[in-house]
Amino acid sequence: MEILQNGFTLELCEGAFPLSTDSMALAHFARLGKNARVLDLGSGCGTLGLMLCAKDSACQVTGVELSAQAHAMALANIRRNGLEHRMESICADLKTIPHSFPQGSFSVTVSNPPYFTQGALRSGQETARHETQCSLEDVFAAAGWATKYGGDFYLVHKVNRLSELLAAGSRYGMECKRLCLLRHSPQTLPDVVLLAFRKGGKPGLTLEEICLRDANGAFSQAYRDIYHI
Repeated sequence: MEILQNGFTLELCEGAFPLSTDSMALAHFARLGKNARVLDLGSGCGTLGLMLCAKDSACQVTGVELSAQAHAMALANIRRNGLEHRMESICADLKTIPHSFPQGSFSVTVSNPPYFTQGALRSGQETARHETQCSLEDVFAAAGWATKYGGDFYLVHKVNRLSELLAAGSRYGMECKRLCLLRHSPQTLPDVVLLAFRKGGKPGLTLEEICLRDANGAFSQAYRDIYHI
């Protein structure tokens, strides 16, 4: 059982991808407007939704998850945290989003999608990090449909796919407005990027950086903020 901000708890089903710094950083990075209606693409056991509900007491979150097992655990997490009135999990393929919701239904969309292409998959590795069930294109197509004009799409991904991410956003009418590189120490190169896209946004990009440890190896203030220490 993971303890989240403000006493919220998260339980993961067997085989689920563990709570990661990437997810924690994404929840911290995302900015929710007043009474935000949030769509979580590939929501798993409800990790991002729970963290956003813990962060903002007024937001409403809809998670879409293909795995029946993860979906069942998300429902259990919702009940345990008393969030039935503002959080839901739907067991569905995110590729069906255009048939499931009216266009522009959500003010914010978030996703911690699979990082690696199908070609990188090896026997025994979890599908949560490989594009066996949905591609990067599928994620952006769903976000582009579901996010309202002027709304935001937040995601976390690998730096080495940055050009694909920016191009995909452009194809679906979303302009990247914030780009945050995440590195583990001042001595290492960033390998993860956090992106904020604005549906129908005008050009203009803000560059940010998060370093999890300082030059002496101690946890940085950014790390403490992400983990609410």
